[in-house]
Amino acid sequence: MDKIKKPLPVKLIMGMISPNVDLFDQLTQTLVEKFGPVDLKSNVFNFDKIDYYEEEMGKDLKRRFLSFCELIETRELVEIKLFTNSLEEKFSLSKDEPSRLINLDPGYLDCTKLVLANTKDSPNRIYLRERIYAEITLYFSQGTFKFRPWTFPDYKTREYIETFNQIRKLYISQKRNIISKKVDKKF
Repeated sequence: MDKIKKPLPVKLIMGMISPNVDLFDQLTQTLVEKFGPVDLKSNVFNFDKIDYYEEEMGKDLKRRFLSFCELIETRELVEIKLFTNSLEEKFSLSKDEPSRLINLDPGYLDCTKLVLANTKDSPNRIYLRERIYAEITLYFSQGTFKFRPWTFPDYKTREYIETFNQIRKLYISQKRNIISKKVDKKF
């Protein structure tokens, strides 16, 4: 029988979608106050591979990704998703008829996968708790992230994959530091 080990912490990432790119900077400040400094801010991408949010948020949507310096425990994903849902509600036009001005997609990345939190069930998602599900959206193989049959079309693009490969490099550097500190403590 294998000995149960505590998993290493993971890299918190945040996807943001909005028709108003100024909201990215405003929300980034709020997220930094909650989760600490950002170590990667992606380019602003056109969010044009699906029209899922158009009715609620309008056309000409943009996307940006953030990754945070401070690593998290995987179990924190539920609280993070609940927090981002409350931020989305705060930035809605009306409480009675939700019309979000921004969509926030938290997740985490480790050496082997990108996991996203979601509030909707699906055959490819695992229930965590408090109506929050997790999905392995991308997996790492042969030097790059690759997609699954259920991966959202925008996550399949070269620009997104390159962004997550960059974030993975940051994570690997942090992971090495964690492991070397553990080794130093033993001696």
